[in-house]
Amino acid sequence: MEGKTLKTPVVNEQRRNFISGSISAGFLGAGIAAGLVPALAQAETGKPADRMASYTADQLERVEQVLVVPPMVPVHDQVAKGKPKVVEVRLHVEEKQIELENGTKAWVCAFNGSVPGPLIVCHQHDYVELTLVNPKTNTLAHNIDLHAATGALGGGELTLVAPGEEVTFRFKATKIGTFVYHCAPGGVMIPWHVVMGMNGAIMVLPREGLIDGDGNNLTYDKAYYIGEQDFYIPKNEQGQYKAYDTVLGSMSETLEVMKTLTPSHVVFNGVVGALTGQNAMTAKLGETVLFVHSQANRDTRPHIIGGHGDYVWNTGSFSDRPSQNLETWHIAGGSAGAALYTFKQPGLYVYVNHNLIEAIMKGAAGHIKVDGEWNDDLMTQVSKPSPIKS
Repeated sequence: MEGKTLKTPVVNEQRRNFISGSISAGFLGAGIAAGLVPALAQAETGKPADRMASYTADQLERVEQVLVVPPMVPVHDQVAKGKPKVVEVRLHVEEKQIELENGTKAWVCAFNGSVPGPLIVCHQHDYVELTLVNPKTNTLAHNIDLHAATGALGGGELTLVAPGEEVTFRFKATKIGTFVYHCAPGGVMIPWHVVMGMNGAIMVLPREGLIDGDGNNLTYDKAYYIGEQDFYIPKNEQGQYKAYDTVLGSMSETLEVMKTLTPSHVVFNGVVGALTGQNAMTAKLGETVLFVHSQANRDTRPHIIGGHGDYVWNTGSFSDRPSQNLETWHIAGGSAGAALYTFKQPGLYVYVNHNLIEAIMKGAAGHIKVDGEWNDDLMTQVSKPSPIKS
C-alpha cells in the first residue's frame, strides 16, 4: 500500500519453539500484524462491502466489549452501524478447581473464570484487539488460538504469556460465522488445556445481519451461547473419581484417561446441570432465539426436544445458505455452529447433545423455559390414561 511500510512482528524464538512443540510453527508473512489491506484495488470495485474492508485499524473508532458469562451473550447490534470498529476485549486466565457434580472435582483453566470462555461478538471487517492476562498466581503458560483469525497459528504464536505477564494482539475479522477459540501452547499441552475447559467462541456477523439464503433478513430476540465440554477424570482402585491438590498434579493421570478417548463427563457450560433449574435458558412464546453451540474437541449433535432448528448454520459459516427445519444438527469437533428457532409452544424444552448417552448419563443437557399460552391446535392430549378397552 503506497505510503505504508509493512512490518513483521518480532517473535521470541524460545516462545516460538515452546508453542510449536510437536507441530510446525509455520512462517510469519509480512504484514501479519500491520492490519493493512490493498485499499486502492478494492475501492475500484465501488462495492460497499469492499469499502468497509479497506479501512485500517488506525482509521477506526475503538469500542470496549463488555464480556459476560455464558450462556449470556454480549450486547451487540445485529446489523453493523457505520464504519468497522476496533473491538477491544480482555481475557484473564484463571486456574482453579471446580466441582463437576456431587463432589467430583476437576482442575480447569478458564478464560475470565468460566467454562466455556465468554462469547466474543463483532462484525466482518471489524478488528478484534485482544489482551490476554496470565496472573502471577497461575502455574502454567497460556496463549490463544482464534479460528476466526488469519495467520500466526490463529494468534497463538503472538500471545504466549507466562504467569505474571499480559500480551495484546489484533486481528481483522475477515470471515463471517461462528468460530472456536482455545489455548494451544504446544505438544500435549494443547489437548490438556482444551479438556480443562480453556476454550470459547467468537461470532463474526455479516455487516448486513443474518439472511435466509434468499436475501431476506433474519433477526433474533435473544441469543445464548452453549459451550460443550468433555472432561476426563481419573478413578482410583475403588472406582471413585480422584481429586488433586494442584493443577500440575492432575496432569499425568488425566492424560492417560484422555488417551482412551472416553470422557467421564460431557457437560454444557462447565458443570453438570449448569443450564437447568434457576439457571435454565428462558424465552417467551413467539420469540426467536439464536443458539450458538461450540465443541472444541469432539463432534456433537444439538437437538431441542420439542422444537427444531428453523435456520441452522451447522458449519458455522454465515456465508452459506442455512439449512431449514432440522430436527438435529451436526457440529464438528473444533468448531462452533448456530441455529435460530422461534418458539411456538410454552413449557419446558430440553436442549441436548442427541447422543443421549452423553446427554443423560454424562451431563450434556440443559433446559429452556418458555412462557406463554398453550396452543391445543399444535398439540393436545385427546384422552387421559385409562384402562385398556376391550
